[in-house]
Amino acid sequence: MRKWKIIIAIGCLIMIGYIGFTYFQIKQTAKERPPKNVPYLIILGAKVKGDKMSKALYERAKTGLVYLQDNPQTKVIVTGGQGADEKISEAEAARRFFVEQGIDKERILIEKRSVTTYENIKFSKKLYNVKEAVIVSNDFHVFRAIKLSEGLGIKSYPLAAETPKVVKAKLYGREYLAILKWRITGK
Repeated sequence: MRKWKIIIAIGCLIMIGYIGFTYFQIKQTAKERPPKNVPYLIILGAKVKGDKMSKALYERAKTGLVYLQDNPQTKVIVTGGQGADEKISEAEAARRFFVEQGIDKERILIEKRSVTTYENIKFSKKLYNVKEAVIVSNDFHVFRAIKLSEGLGIKSYPLAAETPKVVKAKLYGREYLAILKWRITGK
């Protein structure tokens, strides 16, 4: 019996260490600021409710908008496919937002086939020959997004948007598992 208690205690310590280390990496990456005039800004897709952006996607788009306004040479790639319960793709919802905010249509590029973060980045790179980009996502997610982007050969800079408080605990919990998967598979 004592042997199992020791094994369980060690397992708990490893899990606590993993969560602490990962949390530190997430927070450090979210604090970074991208340089000016990077050629591409990639807005990672997130849920659309009908034809309206979720709070997470809205925060990403809003954060990206500030960068685009300050860097008029940068093009934005809006990403994300259309789920069964979505009236439009995530990319289309973000595209509409940028058009409504006065961003020139010529600066808005679309990737609308992806269903994962890895695909958002991979398909964007392939479609537009992206070599350097600012990756925009919510603060909980930008660490993994940068690592995936770098793994695909893109020189990447994080730009973290706020995570809506109403979904923060759920999204952080899910992200710890997604980061563990990335550490194992590279995707």
